[in-house]
This record gives sequence, structure tokens and C-alpha cells, in this order.
Amino acid sequence: MAVLICGSLAFDSIMCFEGRFAEQILPDQLHILNVSFLVPSLRRDFGGCAGNIAYSLKLLGGEPLPMAMLGSDGADYLQHLESLGISRRHVGQVQDAYTAQAMIMTDRDNNQITAFHPGAMAQAHANRIEPGAGAGAGLGILAPDGRAAMLEHAAQFAAAGIPFVFDPGQGLPMFNGAELARFIDQASWLTVNDYEGRMLCERTGWSMAQIARKLRGLVVTLGAQGCEVWVDDRKTHVPAVAPTQVVDPTGCGDAWRGALLFGLEKGWPLVRCAELGNRVGALKIAQRGPQNYRLDFVAL
Repeated sequence: MAVLICGSLAFDSIMCFEGRFAEQILPDQLHILNVSFLVPSLRRDFGGCAGNIAYSLKLLGGEPLPMAMLGSDGADYLQHLESLGISRRHVGQVQDAYTAQAMIMTDRDNNQITAFHPGAMAQAHANRIEPGAGAGAGLGILAPDGRAAMLEHAAQFAAAGIPFVFDPGQGLPMFNGAELARFIDQASWLTVNDYEGRMLCERTGWSMAQIARKLRGLVVTLGAQGCEVWVDDRKTHVPAVAPTQVVDPTGCGDAWRGALLFGLEKGWPLVRCAELGNRVGALKIAQRGPQNYRLDFVAL
């Protein structure tokens, strides 16, 4: 069964700062912030939430269908998807815009500062989920994308009867409490990190337990502490898997979500899905870039 992945395709420019941001930023001078970081290493990778999630799901043996928008410079990304055996049928292209670009700087403690240019992503709502358009998709995910696309694709998922994961990520601040409540009502599952979870509770006025009751399942990822899985009013802590080394956190959350979708498509309990996600995330963080890792196991 195919999985429809609504989100961004982007080029990631990833830079490594060998110091610590905290040592360069003076808290009492934030009102006149003017800093510069020397980054000896720079690399450009294929990224974006839809691309990263599709990569993870494909590695595990799933059938991802990314739905996203590229710009006039997107030919290399189309070839990349083809080389991975990932369908391009729901990937559009805008000729008067660049592909979305993320400039990501990581310090020695794996803190990150990101600048993001949405480019063609702002036109992602031109892609529509029509009944039957998923070409057999029985599951979906709504990952960070253009604001209009996220609102419209959630409604289209619901109208098409496709259960989906709501994964607001860095797109969460774009929406008010009423809009976030509507996303939750339309979705079957929700994934957030702990910071996003707190923001979601503040904006909706609901506690995490109240949100969980409205869904089949809720997962709050906690980085090196693993994650919390909420199902039927029961919260279960799923410990992290220790990586062989910590190299680059870029794309770890997306790798985790690809594993989540693989497990959900197989009908696994949510805790088992989270365990697989933690395992894949540990492999990703040991490699640079969001789509350069490999699996050292076979998912069953």
C-alpha cells in the first residue's frame, strides 16, 4: 500500500560551526544582536520533509508517494527521486521560483540555526488530493509545507477518507488555535517534539491528554530521551536507541516519521512503530545529511 507524503522538497545547505552558539551570543545584548560564525565545512544535500520521509520509508521497503512542489532548479531533485525508485507523479514544478532552500548551521552541541526560503513550496496547494488521486494510497502524512497547502491537504485527506498523520513541525507557528484544533479533528495520528507539543497545548487550550483522546495515537519525540506514546489515555515512554556516534541531527525527525509510517501501514501498535523510529533515527544521526544513511537491519 502506498503512503501519500505531503510536505516540502528542498535543497539543504548544511554548515558546521566548530564552537558553541551559547558562547557567541550574549543574552543581555539580544536587542542589538550582530554575530558572525566561521563555518569551515559546507555541503548541499537533498532535503525537505517530504523528501526525507520518503527516503526513510523507501529504505524500509515502503512505497512513498511524495506530493510537493519544486522550482525551476528542481531537475536534479527529480533525477534523485528517480534514482531512488521513488515516484514523481505527484511532484509539480513552478518555473518562476526557486526550489525551497534551507540554510542550516549546527554547532558542536548539535544546536541548530536555520534560515528557510520557501520558494516553490508556497505554491504547493496547486497539488490536490482528489478521491483516487493517491493511486492506492491508504495512508498519508501532512508534514510542514506552505500554509495554504497544509490547510487544504488536511481537508482533502479527510474528504478522500485517507487516514493521516499530522506532523506540523516548524510549520506549527503559522496556525492559530482554531486551525490547529481543526487539523487534530481531521487527523488520525499526531507527532510533535516536546517544544511543539507545549506550543500546541498553549494555542488550543487542550492538555496533551485531551489531545490524545481525539486521536488514534499521539507521539511526542524527546530527542536523546526517546519519545512518549499516547494511546487510549495511556502514556508509554519508549527509550532512545544509542547511536554509534553523533554527527548530524539534520533530518532525524523525518527519518523517525518514515519508520512510523512503515509501521502504521503494517498495522503495528504505535509503540512498536516508535521503537523502529528510534532505531532509524539513531542510524541517521551518525551520518551527515538527511538522505545519506543506510539501514543495518531488515524491518520485519
